[in-house]
Amino acid sequence: MRFGILGPLDVRTDDGTPVDPGGPRPRALLTLLLLDAGRAVSTRRLMDGLYGAEPPAGAANALQSQISRLRRRLAPHAEIEATPTGYRLAVAPDTVDVHQFENLSAAGRTALAAGDPAQAASLLREALALWRGPALPDLPDADAEATRLEELRPAVVQDRIEADLSLGGGSELVPELRALLSAHPLGERLYGQLMRALHAGGRPAEALTVYEEARRALADELGADPSPELSALHLELLRGAQPVRPRLPVQLTRFVGREPELTRISALLADSRLVTLTGPGGAGKTRLAIEAAQHRPGAAFVELAPLTDGSRIPYAVLAALDVREGFRSPAADTTDRLLAALEDRELLLVLDNCEHLVEEAARVAALLLSACPGVRILATSRESLAITGEILVPVPPLPPEPAVRLFLDRARAVRPGFDGHARVAGICTALDGLPLAIELAAARLRTLAPDELADRLDDRFRLLSRGDRSKAPRHRTLRAVVEWSWGLLDEEERDLARRLTVFSGGATSAAVEAVCGLPYPEDVLASLVEKSFLEVSEGRYRMLETIRAFAAEEREEDLADAHADYFLRLAEEAEPRLRGGGQLPWLARLAAEQGNLDAALRHLVRHDTDRALRLMGPLSWFWRLRGVHGERMRTARELLAAVGDTPPPGLEEEYVLCAINALSGAGEEPELIARVDTVLEAYRGPLRLPYILVLWAVAAGPRPAADEKALALAGASPWAHALLGVGLGFRAQFSGRPGESEEYFSRALAGYRATGDRWGMANCLDPLGLLAHTRGDSGRALELLDEGLAHVRELAAPEETADLLRSRGTVLLHRGDTAAAGGHFEQALTLARGAGLPDKVAAARRGLGDAARLAGDPARARVHYENALQECAANWFSVGETVRILIGLGRTAAAEGHTEEARDWFRQAAELAVEGPGDLELADAAEALASVADSAERAAVLLGAGTGLRGVRSGGDPDVVRVEEEVRAKLSPEAYEEAFQQGLRQGSAAVSER
Repeated sequence: MRFGILGPLDVRTDDGTPVDPGGPRPRALLTLLLLDAGRAVSTRRLMDGLYGAEPPAGAANALQSQISRLRRRLAPHAEIEATPTGYRLAVAPDTVDVHQFENLSAAGRTALAAGDPAQAASLLREALALWRGPALPDLPDADAEATRLEELRPAVVQDRIEADLSLGGGSELVPELRALLSAHPLGERLYGQLMRALHAGGRPAEALTVYEEARRALADELGADPSPELSALHLELLRGAQPVRPRLPVQLTRFVGREPELTRISALLADSRLVTLTGPGGAGKTRLAIEAAQHRPGAAFVELAPLTDGSRIPYAVLAALDVREGFRSPAADTTDRLLAALEDRELLLVLDNCEHLVEEAARVAALLLSACPGVRILATSRESLAITGEILVPVPPLPPEPAVRLFLDRARAVRPGFDGHARVAGICTALDGLPLAIELAAARLRTLAPDELADRLDDRFRLLSRGDRSKAPRHRTLRAVVEWSWGLLDEEERDLARRLTVFSGGATSAAVEAVCGLPYPEDVLASLVEKSFLEVSEGRYRMLETIRAFAAEEREEDLADAHADYFLRLAEEAEPRLRGGGQLPWLARLAAEQGNLDAALRHLVRHDTDRALRLMGPLSWFWRLRGVHGERMRTARELLAAVGDTPPPGLEEEYVLCAINALSGAGEEPELIARVDTVLEAYRGPLRLPYILVLWAVAAGPRPAADEKALALAGASPWAHALLGVGLGFRAQFSGRPGESEEYFSRALAGYRATGDRWGMANCLDPLGLLAHTRGDSGRALELLDEGLAHVRELAAPEETADLLRSRGTVLLHRGDTAAAGGHFEQALTLARGAGLPDKVAAARRGLGDAARLAGDPARARVHYENALQECAANWFSVGETVRILIGLGRTAAAEGHTEEARDWFRQAAELAVEGPGDLELADAAEALASVADSAERAAVLLGAGTGLRGVRSGGDPDVVRVEEEVRAKLSPEAYEEAFQQGLRQGSAAVSER
């Protein structure tokens, strides 16, 4: 059915047949129901509409009777349903003319604001055609709804006239406007439209006369002058259109950084007409936009931050162009004048700070771009305008180098001559690289030292509370900037932002859902990203630390337990997967969550030591693979002190790992080492966490436990059995049994290949490569080492990568390529430094010393050796490295002609080698002593001793090859072989002879 109430009630079926609803009461009742078509109308509202504020006795029963009769008359075309509070006419709103009118009117206004006057005029005419008389005449008393509709009708008429004026209408509109003014003699919008219609129709004198009419009417009736807008229109008609004089704010400081962004914006504006700079508050979007606009011939800056009403945006644009507004009226009128001012111009408009009026800013931008082909817009906003054709340029925080440059530039303004400080880079990082925060911090150097400034950044909002007085209040302090962004969020967004502060280093949507208790959080997260409150990259949502600090102040609910539970589950799920072919994605996942895992561990150490042990256990192997295990020593010691001397039942392995993590590696904790030995000795196994065997050996040296105990701890784990093979391989190698060692390593390699564990394969390939090199097969050695390097680089394991690079450098060095070898040792040194591994740093420096010495630069070699010696700590695995460094110093002395000094270095090396874990170091010392022996026979004996201790001739070391050649040249083959065999038999005893 179709219903009409904009005039006498009219009811018709879909084929146009009229339906009689009955007498006055049913007609009034139906009108009331139609005003809320499809929705329930309360009994009270119906009775008030039918009978007034004081209904007679029995009105309720009468209403029920009226409803029943009306139902019969409308059936079967429409139904009236009873509801708990009243009645509902079950028809769609778009079957009622009043609802059609309002929808069409709204659509017409939208089209007008969007710059489509033709569509607007069509829609508005269709809306007005629905009126057949006064509104709601069938209601017995004047209704507030009728009054509202009667007031809306002339506004829609004026909107339609506005559309006609935009389409070029002129004198033909004058009679209608005159008639409207007779009915509404104080309508300033109507006066303005009449002036414009007369002017467009070529009647400028009459247009000016209309202004005088308006002035007199307003003075006589209201005692008021025309509005500034109507006066401005009058002035414009007097002198013609104002010239556009675009201006940009002049900056008082140097622009620092953002060169890539400037280049990109310039390129984009050449091809695109709308570019929007997005980013968090304080990122420098406004300054960047001004700098980008400086390079274009015509540009105007429009500051939107002070506006609170989106309808004022066109006025702000006109003011920036120095064109006066026409008259007080809806935005469409002013926009019409704006279009007239810009339709033939080439101009760049900078719309700054659109975020709080983003819907209105988007409509104005769309209108200008569609109607003015020469206009380009560069907008800044916390979120995009979401217009077709918009190009987004994210403005992230400054990278470290330009952030430091900005700090230094601004610091010198308050402290002339400031030449930097070691903590400046850390200050900039702590402030997220936000230019505003950096500038505010640099200004504090007027009264604070850099160290004081850095130490007080935990209270950043109070510290950075003094800014430029000339700036808008929301840009004067760091807190004000963040509060502005916070105020743009709705309550749901604020609630999630508060909860997100529990995360450290970002989170996935799955983590947010689990920890924050928000099902399907993707939409709210996306909204926070769009408003520059979060950053998103590869599925991880991250909050700048400055924003996080602010939002944390607002957090009421403590989510630390839920956070710790989630990441404990993640660590326990990942642990077994770190020892197989699928370890790479799990390593990457834990690496991405490292900040959260650390935060969870710190929380549990303070509040739940059992769960803290459960978390530290699975993380220990991850820390080892990624070279960050040393950083957790302090946390491990704190946890161990809280737990005490006895492991909790069922957590013996986790307790052992905590103790291992607490070791400094300097051999200074004998009581702690003994405690772990005791726990492992009593433990019946098998180990759930078999990497305990690796970490314990690395931290405290080879333990004297029997092989049976190691097998019991390994249990049935293929990974652990391969690990035992590696241990047996090193034991055989250290004992001078290279063939047996190679067999063990090869079997372990096969075991690790079966599991797919890259760490295990690499730790077999490294010694296998060096064994091949010792046999003289350097080509095979490089193949094995390269395969190992490929594995550890996939793991991003710094310690193992440094080891393999150093091994490969040694092979290259022995092949005579000192430059390439030096490059390998430099890479190993960088990795070892970054991972905090002093013994690996020492080994890399020793390699650099060897490369410099063999390249003929003994002075540089000595510096490397001496630095390496200083790096060696007093722990078990530094003994072998110290022996090799002493040998390097001795060979350097020999190269410089200081034989006695060289002999002294070699003897020190031999004495220390006796304390080493095996015979390899003593073999190296024997061969070194051979180079300074008193006789050729003694040299041959020492060479034989070296071979006997190692179990194989050193076929690749150029130092040993050279000595052997020199000795052979001095002895007959028989004499050399006899002395060599003597040393081979005597072994270490030959080295100790004087």
